Amino acid sequence: MDPLSTVLHRPTAQDDKYSRGVVGFVTGSVEYPGAAILGVTAAIRTGVGMVRYLGPESVARMLLEVRPEVVLQAGRAQAWVIGSGIPAEPAQASRITEALADATYAVIDAGALELSDYESLTAKAVLTPHAGELERLFKRFGVNLSRSEIEADPLSAAETAAKLTKQVVLLKGNITTIASPDGRTLQTPPAIPALATAGSGDVLAGILGALMAANARGLDAGQISLSEIAYAGAILHARAGALAAEDGPIAALDIAEAVRFVVGQILA
Repeated sequence: MDPLSTVLHRPTAQDDKYSRGVVGFVTGSVEYPGAAILGVTAAIRTGVGMVRYLGPESVARMLLEVRPEVVLQAGRAQAWVIGSGIPAEPAQASRITEALADATYAVIDAGALELSDYESLTAKAVLTPHAGELERLFKRFGVNLSRSEIEADPLSAAETAAKLTKQVVLLKGNITTIASPDGRTLQTPPAIPALATAGSGDVLAGILGALMAANARGLDAGQISLSEIAYAGAILHARAGALAAEDGPIAALDIAEAVRFVVGQILA
């Protein structure tokens, strides 16, 4: 069975924007404002009913120019995407901490990987490091694994990270590796090299957040796992990249916009 067919849902006449899934974002910064646009666009194209955004005023204004449907207000969300485009600086920690305190499900990306307190974290999360970010995360736990060592054995590295953090870990790479704290692992087929472009990870984070929000009831009921969501999100991201690349070189926003066409194919 196609892994996307279980996580993508066609809207019904009984749905409203809340039942289709609300995903919140604490992403982007003055230094990296585009991360907010990329992740939010990817989430919308994946098919959620509503997106909330909390971040710097200058980033919020820029985001609204591109995505006027975004709500710039705190409130309920089934899932939160935290950290994309946010430097790992103490000044950023308060907004991340506040969002995670109220989150049931979360995607922890980029700067939030180093700023999150995994001992007190109550949300069920998917961590999305690349090898360099995982190297820095390991140092917090006293594990000395270099980037090259992680890249040489991503399966063992992801398993170790999942056990240390007690969360699902999606280790990004040409082959994406997903590990759960209970020891289960998944690996995707090799992705096209064109996905290795700036902002591609921000798009993946947005896709994952959207799939979590849209499948929150299934997650609550144990009908689907976060590792399955993570795997499906990585597959959707790869397929969108491959579709976008058919016309030539791609940028991350091309991947985000191509998501809707892949979703359309699955739901047709």
